[in-house]
Amino acid sequence: MVRELERKRQSAEFPETAPAANPVFFRTYSRRSPAGLRETWDEVCDRTLQGIIELGKLNPQETAILERMQRNLKALPSGRWLWVGGTEWIAKPKNFSGAYNCTSTNLQDWSAFGLMMDLAMMGCGTGAIIEPQYINQLPPICNHLNITVQGEIGNTPKEQRREYTEISIQGNRVIIHVGDSREGWVKSYQTLLELSTDERFSGEVQVLVDISDVRQAGETLRGFGGVANPIKLPELYQNCASILNKALGRQLNSVECCLLIDQAAVTIVAGNIRRSAGIRQFRADDQLGANAKDNLWQQDEAGNWRIDPERDALRMANHTRVFHRKPTLEECLEAVRKQYYSGEGAIQWAGEAVARANSDLLTTSALKVDFLKSYEQGTAQQWLQAQYQLLDAEEIEHRLQRYGLNPCGEIIGSNFHCNLSEVHLNQIDPHNYKEQEEAFTAGALSVAALLNHKFLEPRYQASRELDPIVGVSFTGLFDFFVHAFGVEWLHWWEAGRPATPQGLAFKREEEKYLSYWKEIVHRVVWDYCDRHNFKRPNRCTTVQPSGTKALLTGASSGWHPPKAQRFIRRITFGKNDPVALACIDYGYSVIPSQSDKDEQGNLLHDPFDSRVSEWLVEIPVTVPWADLSGADQIDVSQFSVLAQLDFVLQVQKHYVTHNTSATLELRSDEIEPLGQRIHQAIQNDEGYISAALLARFDDLQSFPRLPFEPIDKLTYERLMQEVKTRRKTDDFCAALSRYDLGELAEAGPAGCDSDKCMFPEQTPDS
Repeated sequence: MVRELERKRQSAEFPETAPAANPVFFRTYSRRSPAGLRETWDEVCDRTLQGIIELGKLNPQETAILERMQRNLKALPSGRWLWVGGTEWIAKPKNFSGAYNCTSTNLQDWSAFGLMMDLAMMGCGTGAIIEPQYINQLPPICNHLNITVQGEIGNTPKEQRREYTEISIQGNRVIIHVGDSREGWVKSYQTLLELSTDERFSGEVQVLVDISDVRQAGETLRGFGGVANPIKLPELYQNCASILNKALGRQLNSVECCLLIDQAAVTIVAGNIRRSAGIRQFRADDQLGANAKDNLWQQDEAGNWRIDPERDALRMANHTRVFHRKPTLEECLEAVRKQYYSGEGAIQWAGEAVARANSDLLTTSALKVDFLKSYEQGTAQQWLQAQYQLLDAEEIEHRLQRYGLNPCGEIIGSNFHCNLSEVHLNQIDPHNYKEQEEAFTAGALSVAALLNHKFLEPRYQASRELDPIVGVSFTGLFDFFVHAFGVEWLHWWEAGRPATPQGLAFKREEEKYLSYWKEIVHRVVWDYCDRHNFKRPNRCTTVQPSGTKALLTGASSGWHPPKAQRFIRRITFGKNDPVALACIDYGYSVIPSQSDKDEQGNLLHDPFDSRVSEWLVEIPVTVPWADLSGADQIDVSQFSVLAQLDFVLQVQKHYVTHNTSATLELRSDEIEPLGQRIHQAIQNDEGYISAALLARFDDLQSFPRLPFEPIDKLTYERLMQEVKTRRKTDDFCAALSRYDLGELAEAGPAGCDSDKCMFPEQTPDS
């Protein structure tokens, strides 16, 4: 038995092209066994495959394809499922949401705030639509809350703790005993919000919040995994009360609603480590919401920079402006300009999102064009009623609300949950069509299986019944096409993807692959739904950012080109994290993070300095096609933003039926051409919904210790030789077992799986 266990622990190896795989896998996806050992890849597959086979009631043929593709890293389930799939925890209906990468909720009642905190605590990314049609349904604030927090976290002995929050009301005095559970935290937060509008009180409420029953930091979270970190919980209640009290006598505005959500996110994240992902959608004409982050950083008379403490929590989510009419050229230019300089100000054309989310009705281009005209004119409801008389009012309303986004923007819907699978195209032969079919079949089955979940929350279950959502994504598309088309395809990119005879031929070949994969996904999902008596999803394909999971195979994330053919990849760990210590034994170098500075604000250099709190593990990486003849002559960092957008629209048109998560990288002289092209794409109904923008930093040292640092071939070879010289063992798992004594503070992947979130926030002095 011992010999078999040892064989199993050493049997699964990640590709040589994925040197970051072991550190990322053991940090993010490997759970602890009852014996205290971390799972190997094979053991993660055992657990997650069994869970999805049982949930999805898969037949032997489906099971064989799913197992073959996952174990060989060709098609993977969601990052969330890799963490919780097959556990006892996820089998409980109250925890079903923990299996989903991303969600969106219409912010129309106090329960929505509580639901979003609950979702974030289960690892989901949270989207919120904060538009007047929803937040105006919230009652006016009529009570002033006076908060007192009493007790100390961890005071109550374990066996005497309340598991659930208890509320005691005596006149205008309320006592909230915070329960030691996810549900306990959520109820205490939601109760506080509800007290501000509770008409049983006479305008002044004395609120005593007792936190004695909450477990102390470092205690294990059974079931979900990881350990407790309630360091920010005591501040939650006072901060929320402060926001609510300022709105006394009126309804909350959009920014105040956003701040209340973000205060909960800050509490969950704790310690300023970004482990939640959020997006907040504001109506385009809401100047307060659209400009909520303006001047977030402020400078005093002495020239020192500080962040506005009252709005600090707004950093917990991205902000997007929703246009219910096509934006003007000037609005597109202004949005691109704002994103370039601040990273904020993204625009969404809701009409395209709603049209795509109604593709089962808009079956011809003429119908779609006609619908979009009615949408801009504000008569879409009447148009749907006239065209489809069998639809009831509830369904029409839901269909017109389907422009909610998940944090990375690749899913569209209303009050939705979405589970994302991912095909790793960099692992697949471009000429092996059978393997491609099996990979996309596996991706389709793994998301369709989760349609068996029935949510306890009525708004989410009702939305699923009206509009079931799945998303089959891919990563490594760029690598796949380099292998398929050769270096000439890279030269065409270098030229800007022009419409030359060769370029048009490349586009036709790209289209063949993309259309082929989309057809497979929809056929498999629809066949599964027909056999299991589920309503067919009308859109099943998307492309997610794919930051963390892509590292398991060394894929270029999503559709994106890599940062360079060779680069240093820096991955963040807590100081003395067992996985990071194993990385040192494996030969990788470790440096302090960007946040570790001395008293004068200078970056620290010694990772073992007592002032250091976080480490960056440095891993030399090369893309699988770096050594192709002629590839070194091409600088992928110089690819124009218009070439990137052209590729995105190609993917959006021929594969994606939701939205393509895209972070377009640009330089200052590309602001105007990009704004013009986005405007043109929206005006011409080319499928554009939204995209994020990121300014390129050509001076690589303008931000030190970036997640990616491009290097040349000689530097890569030198660094790899240094790694081999320092390496104490070739068995990463064995190295890790030497240090694996305690639980990790964080558990599982974040709701957002994008490496774009890891770039440092731009402060005015940088």
